Amino acid sequence: MYAIIAAGGRQYRVSQGDTIYIDKVDQEADSVISFDALIIGGEGETIVGNPVIAGAKVEGKVVGQVKGEKIQIYKYKSKKNFHRRAGHRQPYTKVEITAINA
Repeated sequence: MYAIIAAGGRQYRVSQGDTIYIDKVDQEADSVISFDALIIGGEGETIVGNPVIAGAKVEGKVVGQVKGEKIQIYKYKSKKNFHRRAGHRQPYTKVEITAINA
């Protein structure tokens, strides 16, 4: 069984036991977080919500707050002696999916 959930403006396809990285949510580690299910499928049957399925929830456990890989930003203008270098690490929340309740 799988579900499509929305978190942070993005959609994720999850199954029970999956680990996903969503945009940072201010919750402590080992707390429970729930998502509305947009689509639930598997075992030959698919249920599509409009926009969400009434009464269907996907539950997960917050594992912790993590950061993504560092990306380098470099700005340069030719013939103007202009150089700027910066880095960025996006903060994420690591979530383990514990249950899909349809």
